[in-house]
Amino acid sequence: MREEAAVASEPIVDLPPSWPAMSLAEVKALLTAPGAKFEMDEAVIDGVPTRVWKNAPPTMRYLLEASRGHADRLFVIYEDERVSYEAHYRATAALATHLVALGIGKGDRVALAMRNLPEWSVAFFAGVAIGAIMVPLNAWWTGAELEYGLRDSGARVLIVDGERHGRLESLYATLPDLGHVIVARATTPLGEGTQRLEEVIGTPHDWPSLAEVPLPPAAVAPDDAATIFYTSGTTGAPKGALGSHRNFMTNIMSSGYTAARAFLRRGEVPPDPAPRVSLTVIPMFHVTACSAGMMGSIASGSTMVFLRKWDATRALEIIERERVNMTGGVPTIAWQLLEHPDRAKYDLSSLDTIAYGGAPSAPELVRRIHQEFGALPGNGWGMTETTATVTQHGGEDYLNRPDSAGAPVATADIEVRGKDGTTVLPPNTIGELWARGPMIVKGYWNKPDATAATFIDGWVRTGDLARIDDEGFLFIADRAKDIVIRGGENIYSIEVENVLYAHPAVTDAALVGVPHRTLGEEPAAIVHLCPGCGATEAELQAFVRERLAGFKVPVAIRFLSEPLPRNANGKILKKELKALFVDRVPITA
Repeated sequence: MREEAAVASEPIVDLPPSWPAMSLAEVKALLTAPGAKFEMDEAVIDGVPTRVWKNAPPTMRYLLEASRGHADRLFVIYEDERVSYEAHYRATAALATHLVALGIGKGDRVALAMRNLPEWSVAFFAGVAIGAIMVPLNAWWTGAELEYGLRDSGARVLIVDGERHGRLESLYATLPDLGHVIVARATTPLGEGTQRLEEVIGTPHDWPSLAEVPLPPAAVAPDDAATIFYTSGTTGAPKGALGSHRNFMTNIMSSGYTAARAFLRRGEVPPDPAPRVSLTVIPMFHVTACSAGMMGSIASGSTMVFLRKWDATRALEIIERERVNMTGGVPTIAWQLLEHPDRAKYDLSSLDTIAYGGAPSAPELVRRIHQEFGALPGNGWGMTETTATVTQHGGEDYLNRPDSAGAPVATADIEVRGKDGTTVLPPNTIGELWARGPMIVKGYWNKPDATAATFIDGWVRTGDLARIDDEGFLFIADRAKDIVIRGGENIYSIEVENVLYAHPAVTDAALVGVPHRTLGEEPAAIVHLCPGCGATEAELQAFVRERLAGFKVPVAIRFLSEPLPRNANGKILKKELKALFVDRVPITA
């Protein structure tokens, strides 16, 4: 394999000659100056001196208690349930008191398995506020997969919705650590050893009238373990990333910092944070929604609207009715909103931001969001092991570099290293991405060998292939395991996928490698076309050939009638897609 320099991206719009008004270094110096809101300090985290946000809230318990200051502002909207910050706090304090009565304390694991419901955040904060380690499990998992998470984490309590309870009920007896099961919204009678959540805190409609009780006392420190989020598990068994309170509080400041950076780059004074309304469609068991989304929403007194299941028509209705300011999650969501045949029937004028992560986005998507919605697109890079945000991208910077994942926040460092893991490569050279900062998790739960191999002296080896340009902007090339090597030539999937996305008929695309007897493997593509659109394999191959070297042109293209399959974190399941090319697998003797 040889490393390649990538070509600079083309801006989406013509920016004024005076832009940017300040360099990234000048912005950083101004925003982090002594006494400034984003001033930095140094803390020793697990023996490693680390730059941290000086003014970040110390813990999630502190954030919960401070949230009462938002009082009657709406925190969560779900169908006909409208939950204020005060009602949310009362329900959380009541459930925390119940968990303490069950014998749950600092370091005990409390698992949480449910779809996006108002009860999700109540359960999450009830656990972390008393020093327990919350274990949000993937609500898309099967019963056996959920059992794995419960067994691996050693959860003593499970808080679960009725649907997940149905998958797990027959498996409870096989889990020796699990002592209590609390079920929300059960639609069938519960067996022995289980309890209805409504018996403890009532329904969301009841929360405003709950008796006020104080949070049980608990000593919680910034670097205490707080969560176990499982990796997406696209290869091998999922690993539990052990996060701290500081990890989550870091994201609040990081999001504020990048918003202020965008204003300064265009020569404007950053405004004070104001409450906003977001349509949250990415699952809460993903760190993007829980950490990068919910924590900042609480800090600013914003409102989160939950959707029971993603439906583009329903999303358009909610954006109009609730005057939603921002939405997103993964690029597919933005594509479906753009391509919806009835989009013009809805008043979407309140929508000013469409942000996403979890999967690379095409420059064509950036252009269309800006031109057709009049909104600013947002992107960033992070992973479960970084509790979401390391880099963020938005405003004119994103329009100027539409295929970048943005620049790192002030407390983060990123490097691209060679195969030896120590040599830092020069700008615009592709290698493995490493990252460090106060958002990096403590390691993997009960997996010392995997922890030692991935977390080194405060750095995390990401497994992503990337480059960093001269100004410090990150460009993700591929996952190391997804690169296609054709006769010794590297083909980075995102490069080909971005060209396919630029075709007016394509709304979803993925590149995979298929075996070849002499070349090792060849590139092949899978696409989903927009409603009413048409394109042939030959047409798309010619489209790629006009824009990229011949060896990067997919040798075969398959068409799917539905969007490409993804896991709950928004990552395309390329392993499943490779099965579409079984007819091209060479026969071996």
